Amino acid sequence: MNSARWSDLDRPPLNETALRRALVVDGSLWTHLEVAESLGSTNTELVRRAREGGAAPGTVLIAEEQTAGKGRLDRAWSAPPRSGLFFSVLLRPGPPPERWGWIPLLAGVAVASALARAAGVDTGLKWPNDVLAVHEDEERKIGGILAERVDEHHVVLGIGLNVTLREDELPVPTAGSLALAGARGTDRDPLLRAVLRALEDWYGRWTEAGGDPSAGALLDAYAAGCVTLGRTVRAMLPGGDDLVGEAVAVDGDGRLVIASEQGVQRPVAAGDIVHLRPATGK
Repeated sequence: MNSARWSDLDRPPLNETALRRALVVDGSLWTHLEVAESLGSTNTELVRRAREGGAAPGTVLIAEEQTAGKGRLDRAWSAPPRSGLFFSVLLRPGPPPERWGWIPLLAGVAVASALARAAGVDTGLKWPNDVLAVHEDEERKIGGILAERVDEHHVVLGIGLNVTLREDELPVPTAGSLALAGARGTDRDPLLRAVLRALEDWYGRWTEAGGDPSAGALLDAYAAGCVTLGRTVRAMLPGGDDLVGEAVAVDGDGRLVIASEQGVQRPVAAGDIVHLRPATGK
């Protein structure tokens, strides 16, 4: 394209052919890979295709630009074209639906392990769906994860990662990017391959364990990388109620267990929380 917004030489396009050759192979979880120049939301588009019968499990849909990207509870997610990785995958989980709350959490573990290996960046996971990295001694959000149920058999999992966003391009002061966090490389092709391979690995372990996060080492891996655990948090619930206490664990169904000052432990699911913030209000 000749449009000026696509002329940033520091942000080359993804190589769809090479990605497909590397990832869509015999025995892989991934069955189809497509790179679109611009979509409103990869999650919205893939959910639509799945419901209309136009996408098979294992489909990977990537957008160079999202014009209506969304996070949890339909919050907006925006970034310049080709500045990040914005993609969704269609899954047909084998474990029972009550275990599906682990899908965004295992995706977080996969993203964290892939970025450590491929970019040399240590990340933290904020339950349930944020990926954080340190920039100027401050935890910044560099990525988000969103799982949407298509029907009783299928889930679309979306992942967005800020890769090359500069300080003046950040949508909010609490945002960050791999580049700002000191990544040793920001070539999106190897980063995407690393994330999708790690996702396939952790999804496979979870599936083989029948969704039991303890059996496949998933629970331990998530707990080790979750910065929410051990902190005092304020869970803002629908209806305006607040639950304040220490985040002490993630249970077998992927719910965050919050212990009140009175010692009462209450598990809360991601769908039950409007906001999860430090109790100080920061």
